[in-house]
Amino acid sequence: MHSHAHNDNSDSSSRIGWAFFLNVGFTIIEFIGGWLTNSTAIMADAVHDLGDSLSIGLAWLLNKVSDKSADESFSYGYQRFSLLAALMNGAVLVGGSIWVLNEAIPRLLNPQMPHAEGMIALAIFGVLVNGFAAYKLSGGRSLNERILNWHLLEDVFGWIAVLIVAIVLLFVDIPILDPLLSIGFTLFILVNVVKNLVSTVRVFLQATPDKAVRLKIISDLQALTYIDDVHHVHLWSLDGNSNVLTAHLTLNKPVDPIIQTRIKDEIAALLVPYDLSHTTIELESPDEACRDE
Repeated sequence: MHSHAHNDNSDSSSRIGWAFFLNVGFTIIEFIGGWLTNSTAIMADAVHDLGDSLSIGLAWLLNKVSDKSADESFSYGYQRFSLLAALMNGAVLVGGSIWVLNEAIPRLLNPQMPHAEGMIALAIFGVLVNGFAAYKLSGGRSLNERILNWHLLEDVFGWIAVLIVAIVLLFVDIPILDPLLSIGFTLFILVNVVKNLVSTVRVFLQATPDKAVRLKIISDLQALTYIDDVHHVHLWSLDGNSNVLTAHLTLNKPVDPIIQTRIKDEIAALLVPYDLSHTTIELESPDEACRDE
């Protein structure tokens, strides 16, 4: 028995496209603003945003590729290209976070006083632009969009930190607040990105997305009237959302083709709640040796 559901990624591509153009536009503004305010913190964030723009552009490209239909080369379709983008962007974000920490920690020993008024204006604009881009991606379910969302949330938190520091620096001469806040929000983002990366790597290695769901499926299949045994049950995910199931079911007695059709219909109805994108179920007669043993 074989079934397949096509997953449309057009909404995902649209959301990532929005994030890409917003990020590229604001990166240009950041470089100009960093030069005008003489703020090394803003220039450092501009470099970081440039890396974000490149990774979001890559994610957008691969997400479009992932929308292609199955063909002779990729019989399951191209959805795992989106997963590849999530993996690469997660690695970029970890590297970017380490770079920010490398820049911020030395400033604890040698803090510099920036132009606070200019920082406030840029920070407000940065929160609005990156916040809107993060909002556009927040509706996405794919690992690709989740990783990219952390890119943008990192920028939002960074600009909030810049805004807080700039307001304080208007009244008090404590430039060390800048690197302290940068280190704090970068560590927060790094922890969450690593969690998402672990999830992405698990899907990439075809780990079972949910052990409890797999056991429930096995239990449901074994409860069917004509089924004696359920084995070789493999549940894995194409991209973190579209799950695939394959299983062998041994019948408890020989049945005619009409009963087999009824059994297949029962199995199909049983699996509907699990929202599987692709299922392959093989029925084996009681005296048939499983070829995969």
